[in-house]
Amino acid sequence: MLVAPTDHDAVCHASAWDLDNGNDPRIKQCVEANEEQLATLHHELGHIYYYLMYKNVRPVFKGGAHDGFHEAIGDTIVLSMTPDYLKAKGLVDSVAVSDEAVINQQMKLALDKIAFLPFGKLIDEWRWKVFSGEIGPEQYNSGWWALRESYQGIESAVERTEDDFDPGAKYHIPGNTPYTRYFLSHVMQFQFHRALCDAAGYEGPLHNCSIYNSEAAGDALGAMLAMGASKPWPEAMEALTGQRRMDADAIIDYFQPLMTWLNEQNAGRQCGW
Repeated sequence: MLVAPTDHDAVCHASAWDLDNGNDPRIKQCVEANEEQLATLHHELGHIYYYLMYKNVRPVFKGGAHDGFHEAIGDTIVLSMTPDYLKAKGLVDSVAVSDEAVINQQMKLALDKIAFLPFGKLIDEWRWKVFSGEIGPEQYNSGWWALRESYQGIESAVERTEDDFDPGAKYHIPGNTPYTRYFLSHVMQFQFHRALCDAAGYEGPLHNCSIYNSEAAGDALGAMLAMGASKPWPEAMEALTGQRRMDADAIIDYFQPLMTWLNEQNAGRQCGW
């Protein structure tokens, strides 16, 4: 399902499905022609190609090396959608070349990728505290906002009580879907991107790298995907990156221009809450 049905209601939250043991993979998404949906579609395609690449392993090993791997693959590819790539594919007419354009592009992405990290961390922390009983029914909403203030530095714009259930507004909570996978994927996608750029022989700022048309990068990624869960995840990580641990240094490498600019803008200021 790629278009919202007109004759009945449907859950349009995007997802990918491995039907018939890798022989009939499908995407459920109500696609619209915009930038966000293009990235979402590639995220779901990341799941699809993972299904296809590990279809020949034993059934017990059909899955990501760990859950974060599955969520990182499509987003890794999106990082190669540089302005030059988008122009080459006819999706934009021209590419602005200036320091300001780089900062604007990086800030836009950071408001998605970096701002997500504390939120991605707290979702499962709230769920785990509910499961353990540390947060009881009488604290579901206040416990939620305590975590949001602690990790994100935000509070509700209006007064909330335990008659409200704000956690339920996040799809994955009523859907009982573990969320740490997304937090981990936001670390690993930059680590994967750096490794694939190295495999492609790219030299230059990481944020400008696109692995488009690189068979070497494709082979490296495909080899890791084909492993599925047949090896412990550090071995899958090592096969692609040469590292056995998840490493957030690649995030710093990628956003170096923005970090330099922010340090200049915030010189002498105390940031935090």
